[in-house]
Amino acid sequence: MRILVVEDDAVLLDGLKVGLGLSGFTVDTVATLADATEALAADRFDAVVLDRMLPDGSGLEVLACLRERGDRTPVLLLTAKDETADRIDGLDAGADDYLGKPFDLDEVAARLRAITRRSEGRARPELRCGTIVLDPAGMAARKAGEPVPLSRREFSILRALMESPGMIHSKQALEQRLYGWQEDVESNTVEVHVHKLRAKLGAASIETIRGVGYRMGKSE
Repeated sequence: MRILVVEDDAVLLDGLKVGLGLSGFTVDTVATLADATEALAADRFDAVVLDRMLPDGSGLEVLACLRERGDRTPVLLLTAKDETADRIDGLDAGADDYLGKPFDLDEVAARLRAITRRSEGRARPELRCGTIVLDPAGMAARKAGEPVPLSRREFSILRALMESPGMIHSKQALEQRLYGWQEDVESNTVEVHVHKLRAKLGAASIETIRGVGYRMGKSE
């Protein structure tokens, strides 16, 4: 899952990048309103962690621009302004959730999982496809009840495929789930990880649509 974090405190920004990365997220970061606006216009993210108070304006301006153009990307507001009226303003402006500073990184990750789950219309936290079950919170997978060890990137690809069962995912789309802006993408990375996933889950678990991409079957 690819996340954009908008935060002007360098220490906090680095902590969010590292902490959310350990929770299985691919994290891109910016520190200003202008950079956030540019990033959201150029790329697609699964969710946004947005500081309300930025050096060149309010994070609510970013939020307003998203909602005015019909962009439903889930947004979690982070702010030191945590009075009831502030939370109401943020939620009424279109935020999906609101968290005051200081906060726990595990709670940020949990809230991101919750708002993205709601945006996808899923009621239960686990993803299921046949006998394969994926637990996003625990970064764990099972097949027919047996645990399946996965690397972080294998987990990310499997999650992308299981979030939209029956949908074809291009190699480029999967690469965007795996890598942030500053990371180099190897040409055969997706193919290698899909090969490893098939070895662990079964050859028929992931279908190749030649020249188009990959997909998994309908969920139960």
